[in-house]
Amino acid sequence: MSTFDRNWRELQLETLVDLSLTIGRVRPEELLVEELLQRAVGNLDAGSGLVATLHPGGQEAVVRAIGLPPSFEAVRGLFPADLLEELASGRFVRTHRDQGDPAFELLAAPLRAGREFLGVVVLGDKETRAGRVPFTDSDARFLLSLCSMIATAVATSRSVAAIERDRQRLVDENRKLRDVARREGFIGESPPVKEMLETVRRVAPTGVNVMLRGESGVGKERVARLLHSFSERSNGPFVPLNCAALPESLLEAELFGIEEGVATGVQRRLGKIELADGGILFLDEVGDLTLSLQAKLLRLVQEREFERLGGRERIPVDLHLVTATNRDLEAMVGDGQFRQDLYYRLRVVVVNIAPLRDRRTDIPLLVRHFLEFYCERFGRPGLKLSNDALAALMSFSFPGNVRELENVIQAAIALAPGEFITKDDLRLHTDGADAPVTDVTMTLDELEQLHIERVLQAVSGNRTAAARVLGIDRSTLYRKMQQNAPIDAKRD
Repeated sequence: MSTFDRNWRELQLETLVDLSLTIGRVRPEELLVEELLQRAVGNLDAGSGLVATLHPGGQEAVVRAIGLPPSFEAVRGLFPADLLEELASGRFVRTHRDQGDPAFELLAAPLRAGREFLGVVVLGDKETRAGRVPFTDSDARFLLSLCSMIATAVATSRSVAAIERDRQRLVDENRKLRDVARREGFIGESPPVKEMLETVRRVAPTGVNVMLRGESGVGKERVARLLHSFSERSNGPFVPLNCAALPESLLEAELFGIEEGVATGVQRRLGKIELADGGILFLDEVGDLTLSLQAKLLRLVQEREFERLGGRERIPVDLHLVTATNRDLEAMVGDGQFRQDLYYRLRVVVVNIAPLRDRRTDIPLLVRHFLEFYCERFGRPGLKLSNDALAALMSFSFPGNVRELENVIQAAIALAPGEFITKDDLRLHTDGADAPVTDVTMTLDELEQLHIERVLQAVSGNRTAAARVLGIDRSTLYRKMQQNAPIDAKRD
């Protein structure tokens, strides 16, 4: 080997070492393409060159050129038709730009990371002191080494860029979700709320049936509206229906609609299902449906069609179904009170909404939200909450969850005589038998009955007012009072 060849080989090795150090950190794809072009042209004495990275579909991603058209498609026409196939196999390809002069040679090498074909490098017109000469096999092997190193760096750069895009997309979506949540009235930054909102973000675009599980007053309808806001049907209707608010005969007509002439004076009326076409139907307290209505709902879920009450025409409908319950549907299925086939079709994805006592760090945020909203509504701007009042709220169990907290704040704003809401203004019953968490053996039904009794006491026995405070229909309140025996009687 001559001294010149030895020096040339050492220079190439130094170039590879230097390049490995240069690309040791993640760099943008554009800079890597520039680096490869300069190194390849400079070290192989090429008079022209082109580096083009390609997207998976074959479209050009980044192209840089010296002395050649800045387009891979234009340069590709100088090579045989099977150029890409040859390069994809890991081989280099030679061709002559001028068939009359073999020195006008083009050398193409692939950018490959593993089996992934990422692009191509083309060099042309090698010049030496003796004039223009063809590229040697040693030149081709050196170019393949350069390409291999840069291809790995390009693949890493793309992976990092994809991760960053996904991260930014998640940040943007989560920010949007939090903004929508605040606008819809669902306030919270606690871990249970963040986990719930992440589930909402993931499931909303899919359109699968979602079941919301949580105690009364946790905000199930708020979450249902969030699902609607983030779904592909956000421009469609959101139609809610409380299945516990109406007796069976009225509920069937309200849900499925009614045909004209079913009874004297009855006019045709569209039901909630038809009104929700193209949007989302939200059925709250779905566990209160009778078995006959469950059978009709099952047909809607399976066949996406229904019949109006008193009608025979099958009406197709396109909607997504969101249901909610605070009842133990699994136990109801075991007791034959809820259809198993319907249960599994409704609970494709379950979103659990934590009670307020399990996310106490959200209480200050909720209090601030309710204060701002109701102080403006009641004409009492500037009213503040004292430290002892906030401490009392933080230590209270809130069996009625967010709805109870909202009612407490409303009452305090209306009744507070000064510029601060004190602990006494809150009128929280936390001592003696009124403390709902002193007996951990109480069932959910007992807690519900105890809360109903407390609300009735607060409104001097006015059932209409109590139903309004509880956020339920008056007939539902009557039913709950009848089905739950007094707590003392149960314990006896």
